[in-house]
Amino acid sequence: MAIFGRVLTAMATPFDEHGAVNWNEATRLARHLVDNGSEGIVIAGTTGESPTLSDEEKIRLFRTVKETVGARAMVVAGTGTNDTRHSIHLSNEAARAGADGLLLVNPYYNRPSQDGLYAHFRAIAESTRLPCMLYNIPGRTGVNCAPETIERLSEIPNIVAVKEATGNLDQASDIRRRTKEEFLIYSGDDSLTLPILSVGGTGVVSVASHLVGRDIQEMVKSYERGDVRKALQLHLRMLPLFKVLFITTNPVPLKAALNMSGFNVGKPRLPLVEATPKEIEQIQAVLRELAVATV
Repeated sequence: MAIFGRVLTAMATPFDEHGAVNWNEATRLARHLVDNGSEGIVIAGTTGESPTLSDEEKIRLFRTVKETVGARAMVVAGTGTNDTRHSIHLSNEAARAGADGLLLVNPYYNRPSQDGLYAHFRAIAESTRLPCMLYNIPGRTGVNCAPETIERLSEIPNIVAVKEATGNLDQASDIRRRTKEEFLIYSGDDSLTLPILSVGGTGVVSVASHLVGRDIQEMVKSYERGDVRKALQLHLRMLPLFKVLFITTNPVPLKAALNMSGFNVGKPRLPLVEATPKEIEQIQAVLRELAVATV
């Protein structure tokens, strides 16, 4: 059994009209996710606007969401930064706040070598007892954690998974070839969940699961029980949503979609801005097509 589950949601961080974290709505959203297919919730990841959250906000979010969902879901804390010491500090605080695991993004901007990536992730993992998921997203960070490096890192006992968001199935396949079966590979792109399952993946850290979590869960379960035709039907049905949620920078379209769907998640924090009227029209059209309730 996958330690984090099969379907995790990278939760958006709700803000109020003044740009402060909306704690009541964060609680409501977390409950909704667990009630609708999410076995795990990732807090303060890309979708949670981690670059604009203070340490204090992140730690309170870890604690608030864990207190909300309890044992019903794994809470995975986004504690990776481009400063190893800072990442260790946040990871220790996340553990104290009750997090069940850690999401460790590639160090961004400083672009370390593969040996630097290995040393960074190893230092964080050795500072905690929590299971760690690597987060390989070179489009955001400017550096790719190579399959050879992930293979080395997978030998560290509490580095148990990777969120593979390169968009490269060859790389996902190579990671699977190099690592033990119990090392977990999660798609970091909703549209590649089914393809990654087919090359030995475990599941997805999803954005679309805010809106169609039960369908994504059913797609994964259908594939696992050998009903590939049904899994494909679900994949193709949801594909327009997977695509429209990335017509501009994540989580801008997601926040627009959630606000249309009865949640009050507010605007993204600067330097991100709200979806344009044209983008909103595109999002609304897809939500109607999928019969996702809008307000």
